[in-house]
Amino acid sequence: MASGGLARLRVPAALAASAPPARRDGVRLLVGERASGEVGHHAFRELPSLLRAGDVLVVNTSRTLPAALDGRLLSGSGRPEAVVVHFSTLRDDGRWVVEVRSPDGSGSTVPRDGGPAGAVVELAGGGLLELAEPLARPGRPGKGGGSGRRRPCRGRLWVTAAAPADMPRRLRRHGRPIRYGYTDADQPLSAYQTVFSARSADGPGSAEMPSAGRPFTAALVTELVTRGVQVAPVVLHTGVASAEAHEPPYPEPYAVPAATARQVNAARAAGGRVVAVGTTAVRALESAAGRRGEVRAARGWTDLVVTPERGVRAVDGLLTGLHEPAASHLLMLRAVAGEPLLERVYALALRGRYRWHEFGDVNLLLP
Repeated sequence: MASGGLARLRVPAALAASAPPARRDGVRLLVGERASGEVGHHAFRELPSLLRAGDVLVVNTSRTLPAALDGRLLSGSGRPEAVVVHFSTLRDDGRWVVEVRSPDGSGSTVPRDGGPAGAVVELAGGGLLELAEPLARPGRPGKGGGSGRRRPCRGRLWVTAAAPADMPRRLRRHGRPIRYGYTDADQPLSAYQTVFSARSADGPGSAEMPSAGRPFTAALVTELVTRGVQVAPVVLHTGVASAEAHEPPYPEPYAVPAATARQVNAARAAGGRVVAVGTTAVRALESAAGRRGEVRAARGWTDLVVTPERGVRAVDGLLTGLHEPAASHLLMLRAVAGEPLLERVYALALRGRYRWHEFGDVNLLLP
């Protein structure tokens, strides 16, 4: 799905951010402007000077769950197998979308097929979880940005039978944040919450941190607001990020409040820019946007994939982390920034040894 020079990029393993920075706002900020084609290096703390009065930052207020839970995969013959269950999304029918992974011996995990159907996992802290069926996912999105033909997920993501109703509480008691092998060690859950995180009636939370918001501090938000930059909340509870190459996201719950819709519409009418903080904020806001860019209050489930063919309707700019060249997020970034600018941004990020992943540096794409 990435094209041109982006498809040929290779991110060295040494550029993975293996631990949180000493200061949340102590990361670097690479800024690309589509109109001029210019790309500049900044500190994240300079963000208030890069935005202007009347701009709106749209932020995802979803909290991060301690979504990784140890378990034992039970089988009719042989010894139980140690596994780690990543609880990705709680569906309206009380069933979860989960990913079952194998411990790698260093505190992280590696992928494995989760089945077969009917397999049972004995969970840490008690309780059983049955894997009912592989998750059916959309295929490659079409020009409209919606889902294509649905296909099975080859055993990686599964839908459970009905799980215990108190599963979020069990996760808080026995679970830990999801982490992958590029990180050095487990971090406390607080390291994965953003300054915008809020307990919400809109759902249990996100399997993984909406990480574009992580560098913000209360002091920096105060400075932004003092300078006339508005902050508008949305919610999108994101699932696991360990998707296969080119794999689009599956439906996730979202909510766009009426007040946010009014803020965004008023800002655009007055010539302000709408800058989403993270791809999750783009997905939520664009799911609530009409063809002419007008945003309405909305909530529900979205399977929207923002592509260059579809384009963006309500979002003018994007603050985001640096993504792997094979990630489906690159479709959205190309829709916002265009291929030429994005190629320059990523080439400079590699040359400047910017750090990748949730604890890494960030990228601001402006119109």
